[in-house]
Amino acid sequence: MSARANEYASVASRAHTLRRLERLARLLDSEFRVPGTRFRFGVDGLIGLAPGVGDAIGLALSSYIVMEAWRMGVPPQILVRMIANIVLDSAVGAVPIAGDLFDFVWKANRRNVDLLLRHGRGTKL
Repeated sequence: MSARANEYASVASRAHTLRRLERLARLLDSEFRVPGTRFRFGVDGLIGLAPGVGDAIGLALSSYIVMEAWRMGVPPQILVRMIANIVLDSAVGAVPIAGDLFDFVWKANRRNVDLLLRHGRGTKL
């Protein structure tokens, strides 16, 4: 396989990974809409309602996006921002009631995928 073909395969693979991560972030953060409003929420907020284990599952799912970003070669400063987003989400989400409400509003996964997309476009972060 030529170098050009390898480069094309790499770009196609990266695009596929980004689409997959976008779908995951949508599922976790904004898959569902409250009828009659613009408010959207995802599975992460629902999972977070389960005491203790819900936040751990949400952290694991969110960590997958960061791990994929690392595999894609995202610079460390962006990875640190991504990790900060999920740590904040998990830490505040662990607080009973207020943390559950925060989980529905703070879209850490969407923020992390947006960081990935802006990095890919070369937009200032």
